[in-house]
Amino acid sequence: MASSDDVVAKWQLALPDGLHVVIFEHGTTSGKRVIWVDGKDIFRKEWMFKLVGKEHFEVGKAKCTIGVEAVSGFAYEYTLEVNGKPLQKFRENQRKIQKAWNVVVDGEIKRICLEKDTLDVWMADRMVETQGVFTDTGVETYFNISERMTGRIVATSSGKKSKGIIHTLFVNDDEILEATNE
Repeated sequence: MASSDDVVAKWQLALPDGLHVVIFEHGTTSGKRVIWVDGKDIFRKEWMFKLVGKEHFEVGKAKCTIGVEAVSGFAYEYTLEVNGKPLQKFRENQRKIQKAWNVVVDGEIKRICLEKDTLDVWMADRMVETQGVFTDTGVETYFNISERMTGRIVATSSGKKSKGIIHTLFVNDDEILEATNE
């Protein structure tokens, strides 16, 4: 795992395949750079003469870039871009195009995510098979979560053009609150 002395930034990245943690180590005297994703060392350079610059990597299907910029003296600013957007802009966009819930399955928390633009449903790190049914009030999308659990995402109109469609997840007929993590 990351050595705490050189950890300079930590971000949470919510993607359809789950919530990922990105940690960046930067040795400001050696130039060392290490990128950790979900506890795994995915990029490492021990010695670098250039202390600023960008490092590119992927998390799932997302293309990420960590930027290192000098702000004054030996102080640095670290930024994360995802798919060409600053993290905050990416998060705002994700809130518009996906909806996520956390569900306890066999004692483990599983993330269920609906991509609103494609209507794909993801559970943990895989896309699940779904069946859509039209109803009088909208569309219901059914899928299996486990042997004992079924999911149903109900899409209904909010009645307001600015708010659009409301998506609600039910697991075995119990409503699940939307995930609030970034």
